[in-house]
Amino acid sequence: MDQTYGNFRARREATVWQRLNRILRVLLVLAVWLVIVSLFVPPYKRLVQSRAEIDNLQEQVNEQQTLLSRQTREVNMLKTDATYLETIARDRLDLMKEGETIFRLEPARAPKAKAANSARR
Repeated sequence: MDQTYGNFRARREATVWQRLNRILRVLLVLAVWLVIVSLFVPPYKRLVQSRAEIDNLQEQVNEQQTLLSRQTREVNMLKTDATYLETIARDRLDLMKEGETIFRLEPARAPKAKAANSARR
């Protein structure tokens, strides 16, 4: 009986050590995985940030190209189209032909602005 108890105890201790070895292996694999992930996360964040910045800059470039094409078209129209030039001169520079009377209608002011000013006082 003493020998069977000793074998049982030896097997029990062996399984305990096996379990501890398994736990240690799992923890080691987990630690290696965390190190690898920690090495790749900061460059990935920079990559995402750089892509967002590139998208923002591309949007600005598109806006500037649209503005350039509009202004180029307007300059071309001012150089070549006399009717357009006359319209712009009348509208923006308040020029008129001889004997012509111009009536300008101003948009009505919102009554809310007056109420807000009186409420502040």
